[in-house]
Amino acid sequence: MSVRDAGRLGGLKGGRKGGLAVKAERGVEFFQEIGRLGGRRVRDLIAAGLKATERQRKSHKLSLRRD
Repeated sequence: MSVRDAGRLGGLKGGRKGGLAVKAERGVEFFQEIGRLGGRRVRDLIAAGLKATERQRKSHKLSLRRD
């Protein structure tokens, strides 16, 4: 096993141990709630990006008409 593989394995074990500790302390509901919050945030960011793109397209179309 290479040093890189050993480090990766150690990180996986540590992450699992930490996740299990949080699960024991806060419960499954905590992970469900942060998942929902993350999903909402992503949805809001996508909507904001689409809105900005649409504004940019409209602005570009208006500038083409002026020429």
